[in-house]
Amino acid sequence: MEGLKIVGISFHTAGKIFDFDSQEFELTSGDKVIVETERGRALGTVVRNAREITSDEAPPKLKSILRIATENDLQMAHSNALREREALQFCQKCIKQRNMEMKLVRAEYLFDGSKIVFYFTADGRIDFRELVRDLAQHFRTRIEMRQIGVRDEAKQVGGLGICGRELCCSNHLREFAPVSVKMAKAQGLALNPTKISGQCGRLLCCLAYEYETYNEMKKTLPKCGKKVLLEAGPAEVISRDILAQKITLSRNGERFQMHINDLNKEINAAENKNSQTPAIQAKPDGKQSPSSPEKSRRRPVKTNQRPGKKNTEEKPAPSQEQKSSKESNGQEKSKRRRRRPRRRSQKQTKPAESES
Repeated sequence: MEGLKIVGISFHTAGKIFDFDSQEFELTSGDKVIVETERGRALGTVVRNAREITSDEAPPKLKSILRIATENDLQMAHSNALREREALQFCQKCIKQRNMEMKLVRAEYLFDGSKIVFYFTADGRIDFRELVRDLAQHFRTRIEMRQIGVRDEAKQVGGLGICGRELCCSNHLREFAPVSVKMAKAQGLALNPTKISGQCGRLLCCLAYEYETYNEMKKTLPKCGKKVLLEAGPAEVISRDILAQKITLSRNGERFQMHINDLNKEINAAENKNSQTPAIQAKPDGKQSPSSPEKSRRRPVKTNQRPGKKNTEEKPAPSQEQKSSKESNGQEKSKRRRRRPRRRSQKQTKPAESES
């Protein structure tokens, strides 16, 4: 199979990298080239050196480099940048006249000048058909309106972050990675929106840089609130310094800080001390302490006696004569109990004498 030489090209600073076939050109990082794209010809910069791949490994719709950029190409790109400023100002005037709720961010001319792309931000959908008509009549070229997010806006506008350096997204960050509040919690940062948010109003992208490192270093430290046993006595973990690998402990109202290695030594020494203490302590007169094994081995005799009941002694089995006497006594008692019920006398009521 025939091999292909692929180079990575970017069209903007910290922009996405696209693969192109370098053909027979000998290119190095930083060279300016003219390539054919879906939107037309464009001026790009080589950011990844050539690498050889097979035709099966080539990405679909792979396009090739047309030529290395000349001085005329660079001058045309410079003139397009000046025209972009004029187009941006004119479009902002049109937006103010129509009172449209949108914020214009940037205007971009294609390399051949066949199209102008306007980037804007808005809270919702906007009907800009009349605006496009005015712009097309003024510039006599095709117009494209593209809505972007707040993070893309910060990437294109640029600026300085709270650290005092250039924004990561406009300097070297080519793709946005998801950032969550969980990353700020793992690093022990204050959950203040003004301190953990960037220029775009979203969470700082740099929170994701050290997230994995913090998770690895936290595994060696005990959690806050855990109680540890030291040689001087038990102590409780109050706070942790993850990067310094130090722990703040509290014992009897006093606070002190220890390194994790020193803490592990203290814990091991305390465990060895407890394991070496004898279980039997003999007195000098030869008598054993109350914790002697002889007394501990003596266990109380278990009885079936329940609490609150007296222990009854076992009685011998009765003889046959006693059984026969008991049976005769029982028959006599049963005969005595069988008495006929008394008849109730019926009182005869005399009829009342009739008054004469």
